[in-house]
Amino acid sequence: MTRLAGAVAVVVGAGQTPGTTIGNGRATALLLAREGARVLAVDRDLASAEATCALIADEGGEAAPLQADVTSEDDCRAIPAAALERWGRLDVLVNNVGIGTGDGPATHVEEDAWERILDVNLSGTWRTCKHVLPVMRAQGSGAIVNVSSIAAVCASGDIAAYMASKAGVNALTHGLVLRAARHGIRVNAVMPGLIDTPMAIEGIAAARGIDRDELRAERAARVPLGGRMGTAWDVAHAVVFLASPEAGFITGAILPVDGGQSSRVG
Repeated sequence: MTRLAGAVAVVVGAGQTPGTTIGNGRATALLLAREGARVLAVDRDLASAEATCALIADEGGEAAPLQADVTSEDDCRAIPAAALERWGRLDVLVNNVGIGTGDGPATHVEEDAWERILDVNLSGTWRTCKHVLPVMRAQGSGAIVNVSSIAAVCASGDIAAYMASKAGVNALTHGLVLRAARHGIRVNAVMPGLIDTPMAIEGIAAARGIDRDELRAERAARVPLGGRMGTAWDVAHAVVFLASPEAGFITGAILPVDGGQSSRVG
């Protein structure tokens, strides 16, 4: 598989929280490498980014880790600089960072939690795009894929900040399209639904104080397609498609990867 042979891809959020399954960022980094891309694995947890790079190296791919926090302007500025220094170009940016700690209904969530979630999920995506786009404009090409969530369109009111942040990611994606298109750059997003990742299962099970298998069964029952959750590989395949030449005439798309769950809206 060489759809991205010779390309340089940056995956922001390429590490993951510990768990028994693989996360969206790590799966995406691995799949990009399998398609021939050289991968800059960015995460605030350097050890986790290094673990992703080790998995890529074990498969014969090329990757390098970078520690960065998307709430830091300087760190986001350093991301494209690192790709240019190492490989001389930057073809693909995947924004995969997202948190929901401390979220709740709009009337209950604390201001600190609200601001933190918006800063990481929405402003962090904006910051990386802000500093990567000039590099892609200079090249006259590039692809950005933002990882949103179906929470942007069909979440309950129990995660008000997360819902608002991901709706903002969708709006940001659309807002970048026309100016980016002038320079041959495509900007798209995927909206994962209920996915069996460590962040979702471990985090939610701990927050609610329930067994992980009970949580998995509860989430799977809400998915129309086959009554099962998706996996990080489902998300990764969608991201890699949008980043690849096969999607060369696609920009401004917000692609649900949710087993039909968002079709219940309306």
